[in-house]
Amino acid sequence: MNRDRLLDTARKLPHFEDRTYQEYAAKAETLIARINTRMLERDDIGELVGPVNLQMMKDNHANHVRFIASILHSFDAEVLVETVLWVFRAYRSRGFHTGYWAAQMNAWLEILPTELGPETFREIHPLYE
Repeated sequence: MNRDRLLDTARKLPHFEDRTYQEYAAKAETLIARINTRMLERDDIGELVGPVNLQMMKDNHANHVRFIASILHSFDAEVLVETVLWVFRAYRSRGFHTGYWAAQMNAWLEILPTELGPETFREIHPLYE
């Protein structure tokens, strides 16, 4: 998928309610802990992130939660797309396998509905898709 297609898709995302931002931000530490645990339990984690990148992966998860909270608070499609593309390139250059992002997104989509209320999850689900 190219930048223009991503941007078109991002511009179609619905407006995020303040309550969604508030709930997501309030659960930040729990979300970070859950994603770290889930990803570290994977037998293939070394292949996905590289042999010396576990701390970088954890940092990425913390940065992810902070970034998504900021997007929920002040949505900007261009910032979203440019940041995602930059992160992908930066982490790939550090040895992360492309499969890491699919594994991470799948894990988020399993964790989020267990930690967030149904309305909040329904609202942010398109962002994760």
